[in-house]
Amino acid sequence: MEWYIPVAVTIILYACIAYAIYKKRPYPETIISYGPVIALKTGKTGFFDFFRRFSRFFRIYGTFGVIVVVIFSVFITLMLFIAIRMTLIMQPEPTGIYEPQNILLIPGINEYVPSTIAVWLAFIITIAIHEFGHGILCRIENIRVKGMGVLIAVIPVGFFVEPDEDDLLKTKGMKRIRMFGAGITNNLVFGFLCFGLMIFTFGLAAPTDAPVIYGVYKNFSADIAGVPQNSVIIAANGVNVSSRTQLSGILNKTKPGDSIRILILKDKQPENYTLNLTKWPSGYAETSSGFMGIYYYDTAGIYSKITGLWSPVGILTLLSLPFNNSFDGKLMRILAFPTDGAEYFKAPFWGFFEIIQLLFWCGWINVNVGIFNAIPMIPLDGGYILKEGVERILTKRGLERYANSITGMVSTIMLIALFSLIALPYLLHM
Repeated sequence: MEWYIPVAVTIILYACIAYAIYKKRPYPETIISYGPVIALKTGKTGFFDFFRRFSRFFRIYGTFGVIVVVIFSVFITLMLFIAIRMTLIMQPEPTGIYEPQNILLIPGINEYVPSTIAVWLAFIITIAIHEFGHGILCRIENIRVKGMGVLIAVIPVGFFVEPDEDDLLKTKGMKRIRMFGAGITNNLVFGFLCFGLMIFTFGLAAPTDAPVIYGVYKNFSADIAGVPQNSVIIAANGVNVSSRTQLSGILNKTKPGDSIRILILKDKQPENYTLNLTKWPSGYAETSSGFMGIYYYDTAGIYSKITGLWSPVGILTLLSLPFNNSFDGKLMRILAFPTDGAEYFKAPFWGFFEIIQLLFWCGWINVNVGIFNAIPMIPLDGGYILKEGVERILTKRGLERYANSITGMVSTIMLIALFSLIALPYLLHM
């Protein structure tokens, strides 16, 4: 089924429900219609007042966050123009990550973001973390919060915090900038913390040393014999093996032309195979032993790679993981997707890999949402921070009348850049 069919059905159903609510207006103080968007709202916002007792900490946190947001704004702007340049040079086909639905971070529509419980929970947590950042800094800067609630739209649910407009207009300078930057800061801090906790938690698992068959070499012994992938060798020539070292000890005593009987376990069902061993292909270490034509699922290697992701490069690896089709990328998908690889690790408790996947998606979605919102373009938070910064600089020089024009020009340039990333692969292949 094409992706746009369920989207169209969802839009039609939602439109019918939204129209019925608009006409009937049940619970007008709680259920509010903002055009096509339905909101469940409450005016009970005293929750945010609790944080005022930590005002000094949150002002320092907010100021630090603004610095981080500005750095990310510059970074994402440079990356956008580098991406456009690379698109013009490489002229990629409008497939894969260049398809329109894969630009949107919507689980199940974006083919790289699965519609799983972990992803949906992470999506909701991300929006809540972002909006609560705005709400907390509103109260820290003495801006009243009129209401908060849940937005129900065609795309997934969202949260919102509604500042008092009069208080917001009175607030200027760093106070206002800190408030706009708080959502992005929360997303980035929470996202990196989730990645760190995920790496630490994964370290509690124990990789198996069993000889797990991850794949077979085409036209070699195992492939000819029909040995299935993602199976475990439990015996060779009648000798039980529980590790790759034991199996290697048996293979080291063979030579090309010999036969070897292996007992494998696939889907908990044992099955025997007889393999006629061959020479090792060129390019491998010189050895006189026979070659089965299989390659193993390297649990120890995967474990080492994942627990060693404590670096900026490691974070980039995690951010690229959903669409990383390299050999290592596919092996590490155990962090984000339900895969056969999970059974080759001894989990320390029930639900271990479900928690790992939730932490991954909380980290991935929060960091990506934070980076995207840092783009200096209104109506994104990065755009409002740019506007406040430009006004503050120009006002000191008596040039505040140019602030809106400069902000509008930068926003337009960024919008064109974003549109170009989507349109260029199609335009270049017309």
